[in-house]
Amino acid sequence: MFKKIPLAEGVHLHIRHTTQFKTVNFSIKWRTALTTQCASERTVLTNVLQHSNAKYPTTAAFRSYLDDLYGTVLYFDTSKRGNEHVVLMNVETVNDQYLADANVLNKVLDVMQTAIFQPNLENGAFKNDIVQREKKMVIQRIESIFDDKARFAQQRLQQILRPDEPASISANGTVEDIQQITAQSLFATYQSMLANDTIDIYVAGDINEEEMVEKLRTVLPFTDRTPAVIPAVLPQQHPQKDYVREQHDMKQGKLHVGFSTPVYFGDADFTKMQVFNGVFGGYPHAKLFMNVREKESLAYYASSIYASHYGLIFVVSGIEPKNEEKALTLIKEQLTAIQAGDISDLELEQTKAMLTNQLKEALDSARGQIEIFDQYKELPEPFTVETWVKKWQAVTKEDIVDMAKQVQLEAVYFLCGKEQSAQ
Repeated sequence: MFKKIPLAEGVHLHIRHTTQFKTVNFSIKWRTALTTQCASERTVLTNVLQHSNAKYPTTAAFRSYLDDLYGTVLYFDTSKRGNEHVVLMNVETVNDQYLADANVLNKVLDVMQTAIFQPNLENGAFKNDIVQREKKMVIQRIESIFDDKARFAQQRLQQILRPDEPASISANGTVEDIQQITAQSLFATYQSMLANDTIDIYVAGDINEEEMVEKLRTVLPFTDRTPAVIPAVLPQQHPQKDYVREQHDMKQGKLHVGFSTPVYFGDADFTKMQVFNGVFGGYPHAKLFMNVREKESLAYYASSIYASHYGLIFVVSGIEPKNEEKALTLIKEQLTAIQAGDISDLELEQTKAMLTNQLKEALDSARGQIEIFDQYKELPEPFTVETWVKKWQAVTKEDIVDMAKQVQLEAVYFLCGKEQSAQ
C-alpha cells in the first residue's frame, strides 16, 4: 500500500502515489516510550510548535500564511499507541495540478521545515511567556475531562485496572508534571525528540514519488538515531480493588466494567477477538446494546471497546443509579451467553460486515489510509483489505466461544450522584 524508504537510521518514509485524492497529505510521527512526564512535556511542546515559529512568531501570522496557501492545514497533536507516546504533525494541501500557482507544494514543504526546525526561541530556549500560556491551555484540556462524565469514568476505570502503566496514562500527561515544565526543559525535550525518537513520515497523493523523496531528504534532514526498544507488552499489574464507587454532582450513572484477555494486537487470535468484541458490544446489533439497552431498557447506552494493545475490553454504559446491580448482572450475562454458544448467524454475519465496512470507510480518506497502514505495518504480513476480510470471514462461532472463555472480569467502576448514593 505504501512504499517504505529509509531516510536515516530510525527514520523511515512511507510514500503512496494515488490519484484517489485532489490533496497531498503528510503525517510525521515521533515515537518514544510512554511516561506521564514525557506525555506532559510533549503535549505542551506540540502546543508551542503549533502556534508560532521563528519565521511566523505569532499565531495570527502563521495561520494567515497557511490560509494564503489555499487553506493548507497544518497541526501538531499527541496520541498514544500501546506503550508508545506519539507526537504527530499532519499537513493537508491542495495538489498543484489543480491550481494556477504550481509552486504551492514546495511552499508547503518549506513551511513544514520551518515549523519543525525553526522554533520561536529566546536566549537559547522557548519563549517563557509562550510556554506558560500553553501550559495553562493543556492543563485546562486535562481538567475539562472532569466535566465529561463518561470520559472521566473511563479514565478512572483504566487507572484502577492498570495503575501507573501506559494503559492508564493520558496522552496529554498530568497537571502535576506540566506545572514542572520550564522554557529550558521544554527545549531539551524538543531537541531529544528530533534527535532520538523513532520517526515515520507518510505521504499520500498524486505526486512524483522520486521527486518527493529527494525533496523530503532536503527539507526534513533528520539524522541517524538508535531508538530504544519499547516492548509491545509489559508485565501486567492487577487492580487492588475490583469494585469502586464514587460520587459527583450528576444525575445519570456511569457504569464502566473492565475485562482482561490474553489476546493482544497482532496475536494469532487477534481477528477472532475483534469479531468476539463485535458480537459482545462493539456495534448496535451486539448483545450489550440489544439486551441491556433495547430489550431491558436498563441503559441509555451500552457498548464494548477492545483495547488490543493492552489486552483489555471495556464495557461502557450510562444508567439510572437505581439500576446499578441489574445492569451489571445483565452485562455479565451477555458474556456468559456467548461463552455458552448463544450466537446467532445474523449476529456473526452483521459483525463481519461491520468490521469490513469500517475498514473500507477508513480507507476512503488519505488520513485514514495513513492511520490504518501505520497501525498494521509492524505485523509480519503486508496489510491488504482482502487479507483482513478473509481472516474475519474465517472466524466461526466456536472461535468466538473460545475467545469469550478467555475474557476475565477484573474491575467495575460506578460513578453516580451524591444524593443518589445517599439514597
